Amino acid sequence: MTMASSPVVVSSSLVVEKKDAGLSAFRSQAATFAFSASASKKRASAKIVSVMAPQQSERKPSTTGAVKTGMTMTEKILARASEKSQLSPGENVWVNVDILMTHDVCGPGAFGIFKKEFGENAKVWDSEKLVVIPDHYIFTNDERANRNVDILRDFCTEQNIKYFYDIKDIGDFRANPDYKGVCHVALAQEGHCRPGEVLLGTDSHTCTAGAFGQFATGIGITDAGFVLGTGKLLLKVPPTLRFVMDGEMPDYLLAKDLILQIIGEISVAGATYKAMEFVGSTVESLTDKTSVPYEPVYSDGQARFLSEYRFDVSKLEPLVAKPHSPDNRALARECKDVKIDRVYIGSCTGGKTEDFMAAAKFFLLRYEMGKKVKVPTFLVPATQKVWMDIYSIPVPGSGGKTCSQIFEEAGCDTPASPNCGACLGGPRDTYARMNEPQVCVSTTNRNFPGRMGHKEGQIYLASPYTAAASALTGFVTDPREFLQ
Repeated sequence: MTMASSPVVVSSSLVVEKKDAGLSAFRSQAATFAFSASASKKRASAKIVSVMAPQQSERKPSTTGAVKTGMTMTEKILARASEKSQLSPGENVWVNVDILMTHDVCGPGAFGIFKKEFGENAKVWDSEKLVVIPDHYIFTNDERANRNVDILRDFCTEQNIKYFYDIKDIGDFRANPDYKGVCHVALAQEGHCRPGEVLLGTDSHTCTAGAFGQFATGIGITDAGFVLGTGKLLLKVPPTLRFVMDGEMPDYLLAKDLILQIIGEISVAGATYKAMEFVGSTVESLTDKTSVPYEPVYSDGQARFLSEYRFDVSKLEPLVAKPHSPDNRALARECKDVKIDRVYIGSCTGGKTEDFMAAAKFFLLRYEMGKKVKVPTFLVPATQKVWMDIYSIPVPGSGGKTCSQIFEEAGCDTPASPNCGACLGGPRDTYARMNEPQVCVSTTNRNFPGRMGHKEGQIYLASPYTAAASALTGFVTDPREFLQ
C-alpha cells in the first residue's frame, strides 16, 4: 500500500503511527469497512482478520455523481442513501434506510412508539426491510421476557413481516426452523448485510455489520419507531478514523486481540459518532452472502480522515481487557496470577463457527497431553447454524472429531441453545449467568459491572485461544504457554 508518509519504528504499544489527518489525504488501495468495532471474519488458519475482497481493478467514481472532493466510503454510502452528490463530516442529512433490525429487548418499545405516533392501524414503510430477531432473553421461564417475544410475533403477523425469525418452542430450539439466534451473526448469516447499504438496529453492537462494507450503527427505540413509519432517519455525517493493520498474523492471535488493541488505544469513547475504516495487508478477503445485488464502495484516494492509526500486527501479543471496561487493556501474560472461576465462549463476538473451531483445536492439542479444563467452561453458539457446525464439521487434524466431541473430552459443558445467553446477564435462570461474584474469562464484548449478571463479578475479555488456555489452568493464561 502506498502511504502519504513512511512507517516508523514499531513502538512497544505497536502503534506505528497515529496521524491527525483532518487536512491530509491518504491513498487507500485495500479492503475497507465502516462502523465496525468488534466483528471480523477469520480464515481457518487463524492468520487473518478480513472483511472484503481487496480492490483488484481501477475503482469506479461515486455512484451519486462526479466526485468534486474525495470522500470516504462512509461519506459515499450516506451520500447515496440521502440522494446527494457530495457530503462532508458534520452535515445533517435525511438518510433512506435499507434495513432496520430489532429484537426482543427493544422491539416492543419501538413498535409501541410507532403505533402511538403513526396510528394503531399504520403500516411499516416496507415489510421486507424490517428484520426481527428474538435472541436476548429467550431460554428462560421469566414471563415478562416471554411476553416480549409474543409482542414481536403479534406485530410481525399484523404487518406481514417477511423476515421474522420466530421461536415458539423454547424447550427445544431445533423444533423452530425459523429461529436463528444472536441478531448480529444472524443478520450476516441470512444475507441482510450488504456493501454500500445503510443498516440500523436497536442494539449498540449493530456497528459490527460494518465488516461487510456498509454503514451500520445502533439507534434508540424512538428513532426506530420513526424509521418504521418513514424508512428515513436524520443523521449527522461522521468523520472517519482509519486503521492500517500490516504484518502477518501470528498463529497465537485471533481477531479479538486486534480489536482489544484498538480499543485500548482509542478508549471505549474514542470512536463515538465516528466511522472506523480498516485497511492494510492483514485485512484480506471476506465473501458476502446475499441474494440481493450490491456494489462495493471504497474511499477515494483524496478522502480525508480525522486520524490514522497504524499497527504492526506481527508484533502484537495476546491481550485481555481487565474489569471493568473493554479499554482496560493488558497483556494476557501480565495477568497470569489472576485466579478464575469460569470461562465463557460465546456471543456475537465469540460464538461464531470459527471461534469454536479455534477453541477446539486448542483443546485437542492439550487433551492429547492429558489436560482437561480446571474450571466450568460454558459454550454458547451464536446461531442455530453454528450449533449444527459444532456437531457436524470435523476439526482439522483431529482424526474426524467434531468440536462437540473435543469439548466433551476436554471436560467442557455441553454446548447450549444458541442465543445471547449470559453475555448481558438477563433473567436469573439464564444459562451460565453469573449469579455470584465470580471471576470469568469471556469471549463476549463488554465487562462493565453487572454485565454478565452479578454486579460484583469480574470479567476478563479475551480471544477463544486465551479463554481456552485459561480454562486449562484456572488462571488468566497467555495461550503461547501451550503453543510454543
